[in-house]
Amino acid sequence: MAGPTGRGNSLGAALGDLLRAQVTPRHRLSSYSAKHWHAQLSQLTGTRRGYEALESAGLDVRPDTLIKWLSDPEYNVRRSYRDLIPDHVKNGQFEISGLVKTGADERERGTRRAAPLRIDASRGDWSDIEALWLAGDLRDDDFEDRFIEDVIVADIGEGTDGWEFNGGSYAVELR
Repeated sequence: MAGPTGRGNSLGAALGDLLRAQVTPRHRLSSYSAKHWHAQLSQLTGTRRGYEALESAGLDVRPDTLIKWLSDPEYNVRRSYRDLIPDHVKNGQFEISGLVKTGADERERGTRRAAPLRIDASRGDWSDIEALWLAGDLRDDDFEDRFIEDVIVADIGEGTDGWEFNGGSYAVELR
């Protein structure tokens, strides 16, 4: 039986897609009750339905103005509603499909010709990844770099000459 899968145009994007699906509780939107205007605006602009609600309420603002409002450092509220990365993710088995290279060995993994790259995440050190996540600063490229160094290398080593994920499409399944 297949587990949750993240997909993206890079390994970091696929990991981020998977993590967001595993960390954000499904009940979050229905139970959300932000009191501060900035938190309410952040929540509303996170979904298409939220934008539609803003428009129907008569808020007509240019996108660049909205971005300036939401990026005001005085109201950096991201870390206050981020959840910790669940143990089932940090202790999970990851199967990575896509172009994987170590040394001279470069191949498309997760096909009939080559199994996915299997990683035991429980051997990794998730502290830097989680710190970036909680701060709201975990970009796809950072996630990829930290996952390679702190999880892949911790599980199966450096590889022949490091690990490279230079393909254009990745899937990461959590088992």
